[in-house]
Amino acid sequence: MNVRRRRISGIAVTAATAIGLGTLSACSSDSSAAGNTDKFDVVASFYPMQYLAEQIGGDHVNVTSLTEPGQEPHDLELSAKQTAQMGEADAVLYLKSLQPAVDEAIAQSDVKTKIDAAGLTKLEDHGNVEHDHGGEEHSEGEHAEEDAHAEEEHAEEGEHALDPHVWLDPVKYAEIAEGVAKSFEKADPDHADDYRKNADALAKKLGGLDTAYKDGLKSTDTKVFFTNHAAFGYLAERYGLTQEAINGLDPESEPSPARIKELQTEAKADGVTTVFYETLVSDKTAKTLAKDAGLKTDVLDPLEGITDKSKGDDYLAVMESNLKALETALGAK
Repeated sequence: MNVRRRRISGIAVTAATAIGLGTLSACSSDSSAAGNTDKFDVVASFYPMQYLAEQIGGDHVNVTSLTEPGQEPHDLELSAKQTAQMGEADAVLYLKSLQPAVDEAIAQSDVKTKIDAAGLTKLEDHGNVEHDHGGEEHSEGEHAEEDAHAEEEHAEEGEHALDPHVWLDPVKYAEIAEGVAKSFEKADPDHADDYRKNADALAKKLGGLDTAYKDGLKSTDTKVFFTNHAAFGYLAERYGLTQEAINGLDPESEPSPARIKELQTEAKADGVTTVFYETLVSDKTAKTLAKDAGLKTDVLDPLEGITDKSKGDDYLAVMESNLKALETALGAK
């Protein structure tokens, strides 16, 4: 995935530096910065990695997150203090290719245990090419030329086309959890038995979630759903659905007028009722498409972060909420 590196404002970076890594964690309020506790200190790159570390580590770990709750993970730029604290951790858990700034910092870090979730399951190319039009207006001819160029780059850089959103497939997420547990057991053998027990308990929860999705989406009026960006490729593939994204893998890229027209036509042909948007990026394009095509809107959360707008307070709760939204939109029987 060839993600654009967009910078958050200087004020936000300064604030992050001043606040420090510890307060960026969504864990308990007394959670300390990495390297400053007598527990197994884990730095997680963003929420899905944080959740795994917390669930598997239990009472034996101190988890801090590099991505502030409410911040779109692709936007992350690390402060010097965060980078330094990462080097003091016992382990870092991340998903390579999702956050270029994190990848770069980890490559330069001497932290002993580096756990790349992308290497614990198989990433796939779901055919989504990212188009960055920079928010500028272009004619359809210019769009066609840019899209052709993007397709050419996609062919030349196949490794960047892999979809990183594996955590939205409970089965793949469980594969990652198993790999994380083994890494924790190896890095902190004194608590290996507890890590194994916690991992087994998490596997059961994810297995139950998988069963709920299979049963809930088995029989529906339509198999097609529209989303703000292409985050749900693995979920769609797992449960026999078709995701049509307004944007590509980049949640903030702008779709061409031709793409909007194409989606309006498809909505009629496939009985699409709903355009899904998410909590961490603008819903403007999704709501405009819905209004023009006479469709409803609802939230389908890609779970890149938990905020007060999330329909649930953890991974499982939000995934259950996503299932209900899909059942309603697809006409589950």
